[in-house]
Amino acid sequence: MPALRAELICGEHPVADRGGGRDRSARPGALTRDEERRHAMKLTRILVPLDGSALAEAALPDAASLAGAESELILVRAAEARTIPGGDPVEAQVKVVRVAEEYLAGVAARLESRGSPSVKTTVWYGPAASAIVDAARLLRADLIVMSTHGRSGLGRLVLGSVAESVLRGTTTPILLLHSDGAPVEPLATSTAPREISHA
Repeated sequence: MPALRAELICGEHPVADRGGGRDRSARPGALTRDEERRHAMKLTRILVPLDGSALAEAALPDAASLAGAESELILVRAAEARTIPGGDPVEAQVKVVRVAEEYLAGVAARLESRGSPSVKTTVWYGPAASAIVDAARLLRADLIVMSTHGRSGLGRLVLGSVAESVLRGTTTPILLLHSDGAPVEPLATSTAPREISHA
């Protein structure tokens, strides 16, 4: 499994070691390969938002593959009840939370039966994006791994984008996975990209 690393910036710019594990730069603060490995991003708590859909669960294999032996996968689900006028809102709230807890318990059991490390579940009451952002902050997640449907245009405006809202609302790193079959749009560029130099 390739190591997931954060870029460590020392001084003005990071320095790339191009061989031998030795620092060939004369700049103070440059890192050797061994030092870079020691500063690799440690993923202790990986948060995976789930909504009961196959799309959301598509993030689970990638999250599990990133988890080390001492890592913890935290499955989070937002629950929000909608009641009709005259209905009992408390009863509806209790019901959606119970359903969410049962769903997460089933997913956790499947992951553990496949050998995943420690799996915890948590249900947050409220809108999905704010629940994910709050859970990541309060549970001190090192990474959020989530899938996106890749909608654009009217579909995105009508349905909103939980992934985009989470991205804008948190400082926790996010691994955003594009679902299979989701539309891929070409980038709008004025000129074709070209290689400037090759080292």
